[in-house]
Amino acid sequence: MSLLKPFNKLPGLNTANILLVESEEQFQQSLADALVKETSIIVNVRLAKILPLPMENDESRPRIDLVVFVINLNSELSLQSANASLKYLDPGYFLGKVCFMVTNARRASVPTERLDAVRKLAASLHCPLLFAEDQTPEGVTSAAERLLIVLKTAAGDVPHTTALYLSNLTRCTLPPDIDQPSFD
Repeated sequence: MSLLKPFNKLPGLNTANILLVESEEQFQQSLADALVKETSIIVNVRLAKILPLPMENDESRPRIDLVVFVINLNSELSLQSANASLKYLDPGYFLGKVCFMVTNARRASVPTERLDAVRKLAASLHCPLLFAEDQTPEGVTSAAERLLIVLKTAAGDVPHTTALYLSNLTRCTLPPDIDQPSFD
């Protein structure tokens, strides 16, 4: 098993490669379909349930510009698989090339501890945390548009902006009282 490295291959011209990692694959395919509709650059979407990626395709695999962990808050397995996959990323990915996307955050049945755990994870890795509505086509389109902004920057297609700069602007931060018990 090897680490996925961000800078071991040359980038493609007007091409961006994104890896969507979701253990349950509910939102993954619809998000991938929305991402490839982009016309200003060529977007290649790779799908995975969990990292590490198989070794047999390593030579033919393009450089991955952005890794997105899609976490369904209704599932504890989703959060656990994202945590387990993080160790297979080279530390260079955490310089603006990793993003977390959360689904089902509006549901009342979601435990707040799970959302707090995702927020702490994103904040500890200095990664952006995006929220997405996966039940409607408009929500999927909106999520794809937000991801495309991050992807274009991570791929180097936005002039005068780097992925590290965008990561500093969009990273998840924790409020000072996140570790305090709730007295609701």
